[in-house]
Amino acid sequence: MRSMLQGRFQAVLGAESQPEFRAEIERFTHSLDFQTFSAMTVVDHALGKPEFIVLDNCPTGFAEAMHNPQLGLQDPVMQHCKRYSVPIVWDQQTYVGGGNPDLWDAQASFGYRTGICLALHLPEGRHFLLGVDRDQPLPEDPAYVTRMVADLQLFAVHALDTALRVQLPPEQQLERPHLTPRELEVLRWTMDGKTAWEVGAILGITERTAVLHLSNAGQKLGCNNKHQTVLKALRLGLIR
Repeated sequence: MRSMLQGRFQAVLGAESQPEFRAEIERFTHSLDFQTFSAMTVVDHALGKPEFIVLDNCPTGFAEAMHNPQLGLQDPVMQHCKRYSVPIVWDQQTYVGGGNPDLWDAQASFGYRTGICLALHLPEGRHFLLGVDRDQPLPEDPAYVTRMVADLQLFAVHALDTALRVQLPPEQQLERPHLTPRELEVLRWTMDGKTAWEVGAILGITERTAVLHLSNAGQKLGCNNKHQTVLKALRLGLIR
């Protein structure tokens, strides 16, 4: 658990503003050996058009095209992300196969030649898209590329709730479950790798009571095990 939450994955959870959030995404992007990124939070409204909130480091000359909603109607990567949560690894052939090679030619001149993109679709019309791009081909080693995709997925899961927290006004944010102080204490020590017996000894409660608090927290957060419970509590900002 601790190794999973260290470094680049955990740091994004602590971002308290859009500039901090942007800096953490850019730092992660460079750590994967990509140059540019785009992070988009989308809110579907019952009445009216969807709301798009974008953070990126794209070249100034490409920004207007990058932020044009009509681009999504032509871009095979965006069309994939609208329909699926499975990441897509894209290059020139993706656009050729999608019938839009001219779009790839246009963006390639700005350094967008290949990349990885994914979308996370939430209840109540919330969506989070994250893509990283580079001007060089991806490594030929399939295992290395698979690891890059997995890293991006894990980072996106951590970044998701930070995006909703720092980019949406309070009235648009989803309600967070209420955990008792004791449940939060148990989660914090569990995050540090303590067993239920050790948590009980630290807090002066029985092992069974520690397990009960952890189980109650998991039920409130809709999780099936302690690892999912800790991760979701971190994502929601309930623990640090």
